[in-house]
Amino acid sequence: MDTKFARRTERIGRTTCSYWRAGKCNRNPCRFVHIETPSPPAACGYGNTAYSYGKKPHSSSENTPKYGSKKALLGDNGDRGDATRVAKAFKKSSPRICKYWINNNCAHGEQCLYLHSWFHGDGFSTVTKLHEHKKVITGIALPVGSDKLYSGSTDGTVRIWDCHTGQCAKVINLGAEVTSLISEGSWIFVGLQNAVKAWNIQAMSEFTLDGPKGRVRAMTVGNNTLFAVAEDGVIFAWRGSSKADSPFELVASLTGHTKAVVCLAVGCKMLYSGSMDQSIKVWDMDTLQCTMTLNDHTDAVTSLICWDQYLLSSSSDHTIKVWACIEAGSLEVIYTHTEENGVVSLFGMPDAEGKPILFSSCRDNSVHMYELPSFSERGRLFAKKDVALIELGPGGLFFTGDESGLLMVWKWLEVPKVASS
Repeated sequence: MDTKFARRTERIGRTTCSYWRAGKCNRNPCRFVHIETPSPPAACGYGNTAYSYGKKPHSSSENTPKYGSKKALLGDNGDRGDATRVAKAFKKSSPRICKYWINNNCAHGEQCLYLHSWFHGDGFSTVTKLHEHKKVITGIALPVGSDKLYSGSTDGTVRIWDCHTGQCAKVINLGAEVTSLISEGSWIFVGLQNAVKAWNIQAMSEFTLDGPKGRVRAMTVGNNTLFAVAEDGVIFAWRGSSKADSPFELVASLTGHTKAVVCLAVGCKMLYSGSMDQSIKVWDMDTLQCTMTLNDHTDAVTSLICWDQYLLSSSSDHTIKVWACIEAGSLEVIYTHTEENGVVSLFGMPDAEGKPILFSSCRDNSVHMYELPSFSERGRLFAKKDVALIELGPGGLFFTGDESGLLMVWKWLEVPKVASS
């Protein structure tokens, strides 16, 4: 009897706790070990998908991660070594956030193999989290000269945040999904179903711009013209009006896309539109006529930005394309960058040193940061769900909004200058 009990106890003592491996063990002490045994089971709570920086650690020896030599992890005698050493080696190589830490229930603490941080990299940090929206954040705007931040969501609200206190100062319930939101001067434009709301925050006036059919997915302003797109693929254009009943007049409806238009950008006196039909159309903003159609993407075009003399586009086909004007004004792809997942959105801004940084939000709940023009990776931001929006703020601040309703405030950090001898 005692011999059987001793053997059973010994066997248990060599067995890795399955709840610990899944990040759910709350027993202290636990009768099973909280480190990986030399031959861990093939399945684990984190799945078995390969990282871009190597493979996940909970797999067979043929899938050993590329974060160091086997001897460095196992020791001279072939033993696994303590969990802390393994965790440190893995963290060094893998910018993946712990999904349990996000929800405040990771049981591993310092021994967790995944990041307990909202970012990976240097030169920036989190300031605060604002999580009062209940659904996808679809717009972030900080009007010039205002101390209020505006955010819109498909939960049907626009929230106004006090930039000094970080508190929500006001909630505007629109009774319908907010599908886009931008600001221009003293105006806030809110995209809804079949309409755009225009608010003048100085005059405290409000107007409704009708015309779009379906959800207004994107808006932009250029050449004193407001452009808005909806699910029917039509681009609506309004310009200033002297009419008493409305300061905006519908001047054109631009047609040509065969599916919903989901992104717009303005640059070099041109309007660029990206669509679910996999194409990008280029429009002359003076004549409002289409001058060319770009068809290099093989899936929906998800985002467009103009940077200097270049156009950058992203797509669900996992690529970011850089376009340049060559002969006779035509645009051609001069570089294609490939991501592991589909790209949700792009945004560009300078860092604290003025270096141009491209933000690429991907379908893995992360935002990749690249220095341009080299596309060398600068770091990553993480979120609960895909980041749909990134917006620049004053004083080195920037904002991200994800599909869970989480609004994050970030700040670029000044690099300390080294005194010359």
